[in-house]
Amino acid sequence: MDIVSQSIFPEPFRAVGCAECHKPAALGFDFTMAFQLILDVEEQRPFAYEALVRGLNGESAGEILGRVNDGNRYRFDQACRVKAIELAAHLGLHRIPDCLLSINFLPNAIYRAETCISATLEAARRFDFPRERLMFEVTEGEQIHDAEHLKRIFTEYGRQGFTTAIDDFGAGYSGLNLLAAFQPHVLKLDMLLTRGIDHDPVRQAIVAGIVLVARRLGIRIIAEGIETPGERDALSELGIRYMQGYLFARPQLALVGQH
Repeated sequence: MDIVSQSIFPEPFRAVGCAECHKPAALGFDFTMAFQLILDVEEQRPFAYEALVRGLNGESAGEILGRVNDGNRYRFDQACRVKAIELAAHLGLHRIPDCLLSINFLPNAIYRAETCISATLEAARRFDFPRERLMFEVTEGEQIHDAEHLKRIFTEYGRQGFTTAIDDFGAGYSGLNLLAAFQPHVLKLDMLLTRGIDHDPVRQAIVAGIVLVARRLGIRIIAEGIETPGERDALSELGIRYMQGYLFARPQLALVGQH
């Protein structure tokens, strides 16, 4: 891997290698991942597993993310990618046919996508995880300082063979603007749109419109937060094939491979 010198990158953006991402002392704290199923409801098989940040003792994502600041944001983002790939490989997720590994990323932690992806590619090689099975998602609620920057990230990730996704679509204020600026491979509908949709004609109409737009743009949709058979059936009738939620599986904490 090419290590970019500190004279080119300021410290928060200096390229970090895969092995360096395993050092909790450098980050200031350690963490693990929980994995949650994203189901293909038509074929009743895994479409993906999402890697969700957790503490070593099961602390919530919010508690771990609360330790992230401007000084460690880049290193944390890199460590999350490597940790997710390592644990997914130990769990054998890469042996599930056509199943993706979904990893959340922090766009404001990335300086240059082609450089910042180095540790991810190194981890994929080290743990024998096919790069085309990686999906990177950014939440719509993440404060995006520069939409063009995010567009460049997604363009580079697509060039690398990764799947790209916008998470929590419909929860923020910039969803349609983001979609107009660039088109990811996947939209993940926020649970605010899916919760109780079987009893809500307004939500049904909104989701139907999003489905129509996504089809026109060639984008797949994942519905999040599904907890009841009624929600599942209503979303299936609207043409949504991929779903995630407690109805199918809760996140399972992974502790293998910890150091």
